[in-house]
Amino acid sequence: MSQTPLRIGIVAGEASGDLLAAGLIAQLKARFPDAQFVGIAGPKMQALGCHSLFEMEELSVMGLVEVLSRIRRLLFVRKTLVAYFLNNPVDVFIGVDAPDFNLGLERKLKVKGIPTVHYVSPTVWAWREKRISKIAKATNLVLSIFPFEKAVYDKHNIPCEFVGHTLADQIAVEPDKNAARKALNLDVNQKVLAMLPGSRQSEVATLLDIFLQSAELLNQHVSDLKVLIPVVNKQRKQQVESYLKATQPKVEHRVVIGHSREVMIAADAVLLASGTAALEAMLCKRNMVVAYRLNKMTHQMMKWLYKAKYFALPNLLADEQVVPELLQEAVNPHDIAALLQPMLTEANPLLARFREIHLSLKKGADRQAASAVAKLLGRV
Repeated sequence: MSQTPLRIGIVAGEASGDLLAAGLIAQLKARFPDAQFVGIAGPKMQALGCHSLFEMEELSVMGLVEVLSRIRRLLFVRKTLVAYFLNNPVDVFIGVDAPDFNLGLERKLKVKGIPTVHYVSPTVWAWREKRISKIAKATNLVLSIFPFEKAVYDKHNIPCEFVGHTLADQIAVEPDKNAARKALNLDVNQKVLAMLPGSRQSEVATLLDIFLQSAELLNQHVSDLKVLIPVVNKQRKQQVESYLKATQPKVEHRVVIGHSREVMIAADAVLLASGTAALEAMLCKRNMVVAYRLNKMTHQMMKWLYKAKYFALPNLLADEQVVPELLQEAVNPHDIAALLQPMLTEANPLLARFREIHLSLKKGADRQAASAVAKLLGRV
């Protein structure tokens, strides 16, 4: 007798989560073609048939203070999702990153007997380690994307599987720079700076002006410089283009919707907001400067709470500072331009280190994550 089709709840909160969730959905659909997916989905997830009950943009908020300004809406969204999943039960719920939102949702569903998976370990190794007990109460399984995370969960006897990162599977260990330039209609000899000021509205509002001023300074010393700005969606495209129209920066520039990977591979150097983009730039084997500015109050709180030595993912994975990471007042045009100028003209000295980290993450993440979910459901 055939089994009833799986119903899977899944919530992603930003572009990086959409990417991870889409890979997982694709592999689950390959195993269970009749499976149904519902929750909060980005464009990649929706393209695979996942029904989204709210816009993913609703959850795209970063920072302790910043969350407080949206707390009522976020609580309403979570309450609505809890009611929906309890009235329309799913076989499993998968929260993809967004731990402050998803863990609370997972805990309420788990206590009602719905198995829960959290995909992407919260940064308990960096700050708020006491969350580990909350994670245990909220989840039946954690899927970690970085190799050093599993030991934390093993220590506390919390089920966890290291699956690697889907980006490490998707990006060639030896990316083809010339092919990327051809696809983007770029001259093979032109100096190209990839500029990624973030996927959230607040990040772009904070960093784009500083990034463009940095590019203008570079343009005075680097001939034939072109800036490519890949954006994740139409909202960010409109935001960036409105700013460019108002300011008319004195550097050749082009906005590209999507294609951030091709842009980074084509670039000589990358200037970006801290986050998954830094990991992607490393996998693309590019020189980079990683920057971030937090709300002042959030920064003061994080100085007290955050215990890791670094915040840029390449540095965390290497356990040493392999790429420049700038925070708060250090994020200024002069310092950024000074760091980027040699990167635009010299070969990347970190290629061997980047390849080593790449291979440590290249584990067939989508397939492994789907296998772990199937095993949890007893559908191996």
